[in-house]
Amino acid sequence: MKRLLAILVLVTILVAAGAAGMAWTRLQTPFKGYEAGEQFVEIPVGAGASEIRQRLVDAGVVSDALTLRLALRWTGASRDLQAGEYRFDRPMTAIEVINKIAGGDVYGQRITFPEGLTIREMAAVYEMRGLGRARDFIDASRNVALIKDLDPAAPDLEGYLFPDTYTVGRTAVASKLIESMVAGFRAAYPAEAAQPDAAAAAGNHLPLTTRQLVTLASLVEKETGKPEERPVVSAVYRNRLRIGMPMQADPTVIYALQKTGKYDGNIRKDDLLINSPYNTYKYRGLPPGPIASPGKAALEAAVRPADADYLFFVSRNDGSHVFSKTLDEHNRNVQEFQVRFFQRKR
Repeated sequence: MKRLLAILVLVTILVAAGAAGMAWTRLQTPFKGYEAGEQFVEIPVGAGASEIRQRLVDAGVVSDALTLRLALRWTGASRDLQAGEYRFDRPMTAIEVINKIAGGDVYGQRITFPEGLTIREMAAVYEMRGLGRARDFIDASRNVALIKDLDPAAPDLEGYLFPDTYTVGRTAVASKLIESMVAGFRAAYPAEAAQPDAAAAAGNHLPLTTRQLVTLASLVEKETGKPEERPVVSAVYRNRLRIGMPMQADPTVIYALQKTGKYDGNIRKDDLLINSPYNTYKYRGLPPGPIASPGKAALEAAVRPADADYLFFVSRNDGSHVFSKTLDEHNRNVQEFQVRFFQRKR
């Protein structure tokens, strides 16, 4: 009897060892059951372990539900699995699959919006990257509730979509991307801009609303790419505002032409007569709203202009500008850096 019992115990041990060995082999054997070079699996928010197992098995990422169940038990990660879209492109063990999902290693592609783009230009980038329709991006940019506390008068989010690099899935829901871009703006917006009166008093400048500050920042962004020039350009426009002098900013005319579909890449003399509130040659003061999305440096320059009394600037045609205080000085600079410059190039 004792001998039989010992044999039974031994057989049980051997069976258990065999089963453990088979289980271990299952867990350590890489598997790839899909034919394509890559496979994407979407794990919905709130999905339970059984639904996740089924999705992974159906996608050919793991061989069977039992193996995945063993992996979940081995790793103890049943409650750590995170929602999102996951990309698989090679044979993986069940444990590797679980660790990838528990670690939140979701798939993402990056989309970059440079500084100085309009909503329509950003929408074109969005569509060109294959993330969705430009129309959807434009429609989502009308969600002014996202900035109602900052700019109650905004008709859209022009100027408030922060130019940056964002990580999104294979397709990006436009509304979610827009929310991220507005959040980026809020993070970049200078803290002292929330107290325009104090900021203005410190710099001896007129107080500006958030909308006016972002509008000024958009002009600065479009006028120069030189970091050291941004506060000076801001000072020029601030000085013009203070004395009631027209902004006369070419980028605002371009924006007005773009809104009517008449911009072909050039500004002609007749274009300066376009009847638009964005035409700062025709209407004094800042335009009614931002003409592009300013970056952080332009926003800071709008809030903290240089201590300078310039009223004019003209391009040197090398990316930089020369600044002047009087119209006579400015006219001389125009002759030197515009008229004669192009005469020499003929």
